[in-house]
Amino acid sequence: MFPLVETIKILDGTAHNLDLHQSRMDSSYKKLFGSKNIFILKKIIDIPIGYKKNKVKLRFLYNQNSFKTEYSYYSPKSLTTLQCVFDNNISYSLKYTDRNEINSLLLKKADCDDILIIKNGFLTDSSYTNIVFFDGNNWVTPTTPLLFGTAREKLIRMGKIKPEFIKIEDLSKFSHFKLINAMLDFEEQDKIDINSIYI
Repeated sequence: MFPLVETIKILDGTAHNLDLHQSRMDSSYKKLFGSKNIFILKKIIDIPIGYKKNKVKLRFLYNQNSFKTEYSYYSPKSLTTLQCVFDNNISYSLKYTDRNEINSLLLKKADCDDILIIKNGFLTDSSYTNIVFFDGNNWVTPTTPLLFGTAREKLIRMGKIKPEFIKIEDLSKFSHFKLINAMLDFEEQDKIDINSIYI
């Protein structure tokens, strides 16, 4: 019923990065439905009283004509290990609610907490986050993500990370990594040793 979704962070009653979410939603709507987006997040979002404290996840699900909002208090998963998985055909360029392709790759994570998807030899994303790497001086992120995340875009615009083409053989150039998305703040995440990525 709702093929697309935006996951938006609500912190103490304030929705974050709405401009970037709106921009991505406008683009996704145009690509999937072929017309101008009819939904304006700033006008639609009405946070219930029970979700105006602490960190809350808003899932804004939508189709061409209607939408649905789901609010929940956010509890981050503990992710410290990634298993590299290879798929040259996977596509997740829009934030679809259908994640069957990604879920099938998750079955290959073995004893790791999550996966790092490799497409045509290039690093992309984990199952639900973008990834950034530390080379000793700078934080960089793959130029080839499956999904262009809003947190990733914000950090690029702020100059805190920069995109680079990163192949799997480049992993040894880095010392640490972090996982980021709309709910996982870059500054709040601990650095994870690069040896926690298994090829």
